Amino acid sequence: QVKPVESGGGLVQPGGSLRLSCAVSGRTFNDYAMAWFREAPGKDREFVAGITWSTSPAYYADSVKGRFTISRDNAKKTVSLQMNSLKPEDTAVYFCAAGRRITDWSTQRDFSSWGQGTQVTVSS
Repeated sequence: QVKPVESGGGLVQPGGSLRLSCAVSGRTFNDYAMAWFREAPGKDREFVAGITWSTSPAYYADSVKGRFTISRDNAKKTVSLQMNSLKPEDTAVYFCAAGRRITDWSTQRDFSSWGQGTQVTVSS
């Protein structure tokens, strides 16, 4: 019953920052765990960060831990991904996803609703 729509992608220099936003439609947003995945060129889609319905705890892939921060605003029905200290290897299409019963944050099948993605390019 929820539909994520991502925005905020763009071109940034290495070491720069970018904030992605995900607007989620639907009345049951608070019942869903939310996550960000990314798909780099030539790579499989991978888990980046996730957050439960209560806004905590949050989970991160080792590759982004300490650099990225996921947050959600249940009143506004939005999910954000603050990305700092960006690296060229962060270049990917970033997807926002929603799921009810998360048994493994890294598995895509646990997420029932997906956005169409937003491109993030980190380059000089």
